[in-house]
Amino acid sequence: MRRKALALALATVMVAGCVTGCGSSSEDTTSTTDSATSDETAAADDAADDTEEATTEEAAADDSASDVDYGSGDVKVWVADAVVDFTNEQIKAFQDAHPEFSGYTFTVEAVGEGDAASNMITDVTAGADVYTFAQDQLTRLVAAGALETVEESNAEEIKATNDAGSVAAASVGDTLYAYPITSDNGYFLYYDSSVVSDPSTVEGILEDCAAAGKSFYFQVDSGWYNVAFFFATGATITYDTDTDGNFTACNCNYASEEGLKAYKALIALAENSAFINGSSLNDATNVGAIVDGTWDSETAQTLFGDNYACAKLPTFNVDGTDYQMSGFSGNKMLGVKPQEDENKLAVCDALAAYLSSEEVQLARFEAVGWGPSNLNAQADEAVQSNPALAALAEQMEFMVPQGNYPNDYWSAAEAFGQSITNGEVTSSTSDDDLMANLEQLQSDFESYVQ
Repeated sequence: MRRKALALALATVMVAGCVTGCGSSSEDTTSTTDSATSDETAAADDAADDTEEATTEEAAADDSASDVDYGSGDVKVWVADAVVDFTNEQIKAFQDAHPEFSGYTFTVEAVGEGDAASNMITDVTAGADVYTFAQDQLTRLVAAGALETVEESNAEEIKATNDAGSVAAASVGDTLYAYPITSDNGYFLYYDSSVVSDPSTVEGILEDCAAAGKSFYFQVDSGWYNVAFFFATGATITYDTDTDGNFTACNCNYASEEGLKAYKALIALAENSAFINGSSLNDATNVGAIVDGTWDSETAQTLFGDNYACAKLPTFNVDGTDYQMSGFSGNKMLGVKPQEDENKLAVCDALAAYLSSEEVQLARFEAVGWGPSNLNAQADEAVQSNPALAALAEQMEFMVPQGNYPNDYWSAAEAFGQSITNGEVTSSTSDDDLMANLEQLQSDFESYVQ
């Protein structure tokens, strides 16, 4: 029964297109011979029959759609604070386009992507009906029963119109659980071009910042950011999950020569006088360069003014070898909570499909600068020419799509980074001691598999 009325409405549009095409074919048919006239007459009769049949089907579809009573109710929507006003505007447009949903009241609340997932898992019943979350929360939400699978026809549209990375990020196995809305959840380099002459190496950036009395910001004590060094040298940390979202395996080689090189590079960075631990321009001062994301693009433009510049992440050098910084790439997406009322579920699905559409993704980029996952929106000239998105697009070649990670992973990676920024390990620490730390960290990561 799920969403039959919406399917009928779509069928009506398709039938209307067929009627228009058939009518134009019969009007354009002409001939001057008897045989041609006979053929023309037969074709016209067939076309008339087809038109009458199509019109009858259209009327039936209209009657069926209009007979559906979606009832009434409240739909709660959670989005980041930065897009509350934008989302309210888009929902108004959605309501204008769908008078059949007039019985529903839509309430938009400011709940960030990370908090939304935690709140939903804590109490699914009290949570939002439609909500935005980051891709790393997908498995937790599926396991908690907080996500309805995407309706089949919507899933086909999503797979056909969004980039492959965002579709994979919204899926567990072959099942699509969410509606992608961005492919910009990654990081790159913002810098002051009057300070940094060459943004291609960490060493050069630190030297320029130190000379100018400025700082280079990077978030060492974060499992989202410090992988940029580990992935660069060939170390890995990923988790496998089953179809229910349970973690079944940990794939990690941090306790290796590759991991040791990344560890040393992080220590060297933290010991530099120009380094400051951080990743938010809103909390930074005296900035020469910072590894940050598109969400801070407006702040960066305001801060750097005419010297505003963006670039892919730099390389770093360990024992004479250069390594290209890597990192996680990710997505934001919309989830729909399971509903007991099939009619309300249809309304929520329709809203999620609308808010994740090409037109709304492009409008969201224009309003707040979020990078689209929709392929056509990505090809838009304005998107292509955006400095932050252009830098991120270049960096994406070296990024690893972020999968699903246990909560304990993030805590352990944070504590590991803090041991570096707190000076518990230094460039004088022996390789044996550093390797022992990596072995313990890898053991911890592996222990989080159930």
